[in-house]
Amino acid sequence: MPLRPFAVALLTGILALGAGSTGADGRSSPPPVTLPGTAQIELTAGPDGGRPYRLLVSEPREEVEPPDDGYPVLFVLDGNAHFAAFHAARRLQKRFAATIVVGVGYPTDKPLDFERRSYDFSPPAPPSRNDPPQGGDAAFLETLSRHIVPAIAERYPVDRNRLSVFGHSFGGMFALHALFARPGLFSDYVVASPSLWWQHDYLLDEERRFVARVKAGRVDVRDVSVLLVAGSRETPQTIQDARAQAKRLRPLSAHGLRTAFHLQPGEGHMSLPPAIVTRTLRQVFTARRY
Repeated sequence: MPLRPFAVALLTGILALGAGSTGADGRSSPPPVTLPGTAQIELTAGPDGGRPYRLLVSEPREEVEPPDDGYPVLFVLDGNAHFAAFHAARRLQKRFAATIVVGVGYPTDKPLDFERRSYDFSPPAPPSRNDPPQGGDAAFLETLSRHIVPAIAERYPVDRNRLSVFGHSFGGMFALHALFARPGLFSDYVVASPSLWWQHDYLLDEERRFVARVKAGRVDVRDVSVLLVAGSRETPQTIQDARAQAKRLRPLSAHGLRTAFHLQPGEGHMSLPPAIVTRTLRQVFTARRY
């Protein structure tokens, strides 16, 4: 299949179905499960044009006409780990039929690509502290804006005013970076268990600059929402940091920003994302804009 711009190859309809494999005992294993109503995009982008990404798309139902302004889209970071839960929840609930969820992941069968996510979601670090590789958050934000979002908009009618992002842990830290550094890219942010302690709370400086720009009228945060979430079984620091972040952003409600904090009962750091899937979908897809 010839590649489209940004070296994208699209497998429509379902995730590619493997032919199974043969184990050491000579027995053939059954083929992997497929996810109906999905598509997979292999994309190569980044500052050097050579960083591969795998986009997993939960498509709108075929019988549903797109909204006049296009489909709202939720981009789920660490897509390899979280996409299936979001796809199942979106597909089961009719109110989300005219929406799209995109899992932003990497070409691996593992739930998390530790080195890739460490680089993409983090700010620059001194060489002595650059293991695993860090410092790619600006480049990844540019990749989202210039390559990943356009790759989806090329294939589906998309409402550019209703793009949202979900990030967990390091991904949550990156989602806040996206809000502070490029607030016009997404309209809704769901930030789960963010690693706000990273590099001595480095995001505080970005937050102060963002707040100053909003108050000066240089950034429009009307129709923008931020939901911070932590699990009740996470560390006290994670809960306190997320709650404090929400509290610091709440005064911007005078400028239109909607901010909330939710503590999910009974969940720890890794069990939190699947527990808040439907809450996330409601947050980003049911807001009234006009």
